[in-house]
Amino acid sequence: MSPSLLCCSPSTPQHRKVLQQPLTAVAAEKEGTPVFKFPRWRVKGKPIPEVVDAYKAVGAELNVMPFCSQFIPMNVIDHPKHGSIIYHPSILPLHRGASAINWTLIHGDKKAGFTVFWADDGLDTGPILLQRQCDVEPNDTVDTLYNRFLFPGGIKAMVESVQLIADGKAPRTPQPEEGASYEGIQKKSNAKVNLAQPAEAIHNWIRGHDKVPGAWTVIDGQSVTLYGSSMLGGSVPEGQPLDIEGASQAARVTKNGLVLYGTDGKALLVKNLQFEDGKMIPASKYFSSGESASVELTDDEKTMAEEIRNIWKGILSNVPAIEDTTDFFKSGAASMDVVRLVEEVKQKCAGVQLQNEDVYMATTFQDFIQMFVRKLRGEDQEEELVVDYATKDVNNMTVKMPYQCFINGKFEDSENGKTYDSISPTDGSVICKVSYASVGDVDRAVAAAKEAYENGPWGKMNPRDRGSLLYRLADLMEEHQEELATIESIDSGAVYTLALKTHVGMSIQTFRYFAGWCDKIQGKTIPINQARPNRNLTFTKKEPLGVCAIVIPWNYPLMMLAWKSAACLAAGNTLVLKPAQVTPLTALKFAELSVKAGIPKGVINILPGSGGVVGQRLSEHPDIRKLGFTGSTPIGKQIMKSCAVSNLKKVSLELGGKSPLLIFSDCDMDKAVRMGMSSVFFNKGENCIAAGRLFVEESIHDEFIDRVVEEIKKMKIGDPLDRSTDHGPQNHKAHLDKLLEYCEIGVKEGATLVYGGTRVDRPGFFMEPTVFTDVEDHMFLAKEESFGPVMVVSKFKDGDVDGVLQRANDTEYGLASGVFTRDINKAMYVSERLEAGTVFVNTYNKTDVATPFGGFKQSGFGKDLGEDALMEYLKTKAVTVEY
Repeated sequence: MSPSLLCCSPSTPQHRKVLQQPLTAVAAEKEGTPVFKFPRWRVKGKPIPEVVDAYKAVGAELNVMPFCSQFIPMNVIDHPKHGSIIYHPSILPLHRGASAINWTLIHGDKKAGFTVFWADDGLDTGPILLQRQCDVEPNDTVDTLYNRFLFPGGIKAMVESVQLIADGKAPRTPQPEEGASYEGIQKKSNAKVNLAQPAEAIHNWIRGHDKVPGAWTVIDGQSVTLYGSSMLGGSVPEGQPLDIEGASQAARVTKNGLVLYGTDGKALLVKNLQFEDGKMIPASKYFSSGESASVELTDDEKTMAEEIRNIWKGILSNVPAIEDTTDFFKSGAASMDVVRLVEEVKQKCAGVQLQNEDVYMATTFQDFIQMFVRKLRGEDQEEELVVDYATKDVNNMTVKMPYQCFINGKFEDSENGKTYDSISPTDGSVICKVSYASVGDVDRAVAAAKEAYENGPWGKMNPRDRGSLLYRLADLMEEHQEELATIESIDSGAVYTLALKTHVGMSIQTFRYFAGWCDKIQGKTIPINQARPNRNLTFTKKEPLGVCAIVIPWNYPLMMLAWKSAACLAAGNTLVLKPAQVTPLTALKFAELSVKAGIPKGVINILPGSGGVVGQRLSEHPDIRKLGFTGSTPIGKQIMKSCAVSNLKKVSLELGGKSPLLIFSDCDMDKAVRMGMSSVFFNKGENCIAAGRLFVEESIHDEFIDRVVEEIKKMKIGDPLDRSTDHGPQNHKAHLDKLLEYCEIGVKEGATLVYGGTRVDRPGFFMEPTVFTDVEDHMFLAKEESFGPVMVVSKFKDGDVDGVLQRANDTEYGLASGVFTRDINKAMYVSERLEAGTVFVNTYNKTDVATPFGGFKQSGFGKDLGEDALMEYLKTKAVTVEY
């Protein structure tokens, strides 16, 4: 195939724009750039005249080439006014040639990068236009380097290069010969790894050859290719020894993979192995690698197989002969036949554990026999979940917290081995280290979720059975509610009693509610005009979307997980969830409980890490069909953009708020004070529907403020695990700093600081409950959300209902709102005119699993909770039949 070549005029913005996309013919055509697809430029070393003429007809002023200028004739390279520029993925003159990224890793370079250079008649030897570089991380691969830096940075650099040329500022710096190197494309025959060297050198060789051509060694007399290498730190897990040709000491097959040792005594881990026949297995399965292959039957098993063939023959009496490829259901079997088959086989072989579901998973006779024999041998047992816990003795118990990524039913370190500290907001101490997921981890998790959806038991399961699993999961959450609440408290700062009742309690209720929906998802029959003389039947079906991504915030870590994932799973989807970076621990504990509940592998995947890496990749991933997000409005906008540009994935967004609370003089004052405080200080103010602004009628304003301050003084600020604590620490240090700055701005703008506004003098991230009055409509405090324990109060004139409504609605947000009045007519009038997704009347924060929750305007769209939430994770298919 000929290498890509893009022709453009540096002075034409339209043609510069195409360089901001991947350099492909598809992208160029969309921008109106002429595209030619030639199979070759030369024949027997000579340029093909008609190909060169077609190129010259474009009138290009510049050639932009991604690589391999040696394949392009020099009369094409030199033809444009500005010549030709080329992208090369190394810091030239180092690693000239076609495998530059591979050799960067093989040589263990600490820096990687790319060069944009001017083409000449040499091999990657032309003058340099610009270069960019990045650090090589210890467990980087060709893919991670390319995805993280070389590709996105290269696209931007090409745009910059064309602009420099257009501006007449593009340098031509000659390449130095000192440090120049050229390495050719590696062949499989040359890729055997030398195990008699230090561990890092072995690791570099393996990752530099992953995926092509693949580094290999000899195990038990056959060539085995090694994939997915990472350096091991700390102790090596227990495992079974394995002698490998040329190794300085025996390798070890562990639950995490194959551990190899270098001559320096250090270790590396290999995740996957590929045999000469092309079969690939997890390295941890080396000694049981025959599991997924066809099993050889003993004579007794062959006899049993023939008896089962006769059972099939008795059921499928319409089939002349039962062949290995005979499909049970395609041959006419129905659900009653499944029951008969299972019971007859169990009668023939007492003790075999066979379920109706097994027949649906192995529908051909050959697959059924393979499944049956494995069950007979006890080889089908689910692998026991292995969890490396971080433990902590706290709250009169020992909490056991998973801290690794949860992918395809297993806890494992991130691909690059990175971790970060999860910090306790109570005292600023480190709770534990948590895996920091990479782009590669996202891709593996999405692949697992896709496989589980398309080929696993989840997608074939009866809805009622799916509901049973979700009920079981809710039961397990209830059994572990004290542990979950304790983890939530130490990780997020939530007061334990609130964590137990709301954070965990409502999560359990949510899963039970949506478990009940699983077998109640229905379509409709629709009367349409008949195609006479024939007749028609039209009906709709509600179907799951596929793989869904869920990105949740840090204020209610477990509850936000439940609100979105319960509806997602009830609808039949699989999911990849990213918890907030600062509060990942209850999500990972939830993952452990999901396995114990029997949720099949790949259905739920949890990836702790940053929004910029994990969240961004999820929003861009082409295999994800829906993304549900709760967080800030600016990030929501970015996610929506990425979801649109990637594959138009469905999106639901629950974003920022500045919820108004209107308190009229005819209210129940006791209730208004109590609920008004709750509307602001509930969960330390870290509450998406918190009343961001209180409008209090002038005649009761001063009394209301006095009573609020009196009640605040009674609040106990302290350890969230203390049962008498009313107010715990803010979630993390950066948020506390933001809140203090928020208060400083309020004072500077002239609002009256009545109470609080400062940090509590004690370890941890504690802030005093705060009250501002005299807040004018133009002030920062009146417009921006604090997301903390800051009560912002404005007066309104007595009787001015329409005026205060206008002020309350003068915001770009519309998540929630509230009104306190004894006048039912006024309450109804106000509730109809408040522009918010939720209106509370004479109450606040009263949410329920059956009530839809979501905002208007820039507070987002789509709903959590209730039947509406289920619809967010379903698609409607219309079917018309003629008969």
